[in-house]
Amino acid sequence: MLGCLALFLWGMSLMSSSLQKFAGNGLRSFIEKMTSNTGKCLFTGFIVTVLVQSSTATTLMLVSFVNAGLMSLRSAIGVIMGANIGTTVTAWLFAVSMDGSFSLGAIAIPLIFVGFVFSSFSKKQKLKDFGSFLIGFAFLFLGLSMLKDTSYPLLSSEAVRNFLAPITDMRFSTILFIIIGAVMTFCLQSSAAATSITMLLLACGVITFPNAVAFILGENIGTTITSNLAATSTNISSKRTARAHLVFNLFGSVLVIALFRPYMMLNAHIVEAFGFPNPLTSDFTILSMTGLEGEALKAQTTLASSLPYSVAIVHSLFNIITTLILVWFIPQLEKLVMKMVPSKEEDQKEKFHLVYIGKGNANLAEISVTEARKEINHFAEICTKGFGYVRQAVQESETDEFEEMRQKLVKYEEITDRIEFEIATYLNQVSQNDISEQARIQVKAYFKIIGELESLGDSGEAISRLLQRKRDHEKVFDKNMMERIGEMIDVMQNAYDVMNTNMSDPHLTDITNAYQAEDAINNLRDRLREEHLKKMENKSYDYTAGVYYFDLIQEFETMGDFMINISQALVDLNA
Repeated sequence: MLGCLALFLWGMSLMSSSLQKFAGNGLRSFIEKMTSNTGKCLFTGFIVTVLVQSSTATTLMLVSFVNAGLMSLRSAIGVIMGANIGTTVTAWLFAVSMDGSFSLGAIAIPLIFVGFVFSSFSKKQKLKDFGSFLIGFAFLFLGLSMLKDTSYPLLSSEAVRNFLAPITDMRFSTILFIIIGAVMTFCLQSSAAATSITMLLLACGVITFPNAVAFILGENIGTTITSNLAATSTNISSKRTARAHLVFNLFGSVLVIALFRPYMMLNAHIVEAFGFPNPLTSDFTILSMTGLEGEALKAQTTLASSLPYSVAIVHSLFNIITTLILVWFIPQLEKLVMKMVPSKEEDQKEKFHLVYIGKGNANLAEISVTEARKEINHFAEICTKGFGYVRQAVQESETDEFEEMRQKLVKYEEITDRIEFEIATYLNQVSQNDISEQARIQVKAYFKIIGELESLGDSGEAISRLLQRKRDHEKVFDKNMMERIGEMIDVMQNAYDVMNTNMSDPHLTDITNAYQAEDAINNLRDRLREEHLKKMENKSYDYTAGVYYFDLIQEFETMGDFMINISQALVDLNA
């Protein structure tokens, strides 16, 4: 039974990772485009969860999307609601298979063959990934089918019934089963697997229908734990997304607990509407007492086959009712989770911790590449801010104010070193996963880009040392030098703006703007060099001050080289 459960969970994991690789940017684009209104958010959550067969996987993706800035918190809350409904599809599939009218195993074996053909013989990586997705889907079905067959002998045994009987009869058994359901779902990392086990326990008569309802409530709470743990090392927005998932399921659970009897009665009536016996009745016992044993056996068999549907209805109704209530209060839910995870005034040191990537997300291979791109964009913004201190340091004449700017440039150099190291460590973790060829090319380019950005930080610190030496030698740039330096700084600022514009374009194919900015820097450097040499020959200004002046111009031109390298690396991604 444990082996079948492992096969089911492994198939789900393979499905999820293969779908991300197969869809790639398409999945991200789909989610971005389909979250413009609440209806689309619900539909997106439903469809994606049906595909990956796991609301936990969908929520983890949402945490990553919000973390990477691809989605707003409000949109993510709507997708979560749709995902909670989508995850009930697995329960219905398992219920149908337990009924005997539909064989998951019969579908699984042909799917494995088709998936094997695609993954083994196709030359295109996309088709290989699609083949892996089909194999994962088949293993999920096969695991569920075998779980049903292997569990009946174990769960139907008298020993298991006797062991669990005291628990099911306890006064506080509802609360206890909620806790057990939450723990089981957290351990399995899958509410679908936990729901399937609940169906088996109920069908075998190990637990009662009220116990099964309590199990479902606990499973809906347990499934939120994974996303909240994943969000612990991410930014505030993704923490809020995980909390929204928790609040949604907690609200539904508290509501059902408060109205437990009416909720069970509602489910029982819906089951009867589908043509199945009421799970709260025991008609087969009454028939047996009247001597109609044959009819009793038939009624008992019919009731047993209806119980999995009862669980599926409980699971679906829980999420549908909760969604129908909370969908009208998404703005209020957003405000609530913002209060639960309030923004804090960050000190200068905290501002430069990683914003879009965290320690726990590198296993979501394709998503993590997007997060890395966002983090690198943020890295570029930090470098641009650091260049602002270069301008101030050059123009500052007062010793104390200059020292403050110099210390800032030194600090920014340390910051760029740290950020480069942390992003590189993250990219190394990503590259060790089974990622698509496109993602591997992106990771390689990102390594080059963060190296160039770190070099910009080094140049800022080098300029601070150069300016300090000038002061130590008591040299001063004259008015003409300051005007030329100001002219170069303006050209450099334009180059920074171009670099940031290009980095924000995920489909960059034309970097004419970057070449123009580079040419402007080089042409100005050449003009200033000719002017500098003539003034040195004519002894128009102090020789030592002139050396420091042109060393500064040269350092600016070197920074321009770093920036054009970044744009070239970006355009190569879309070549």
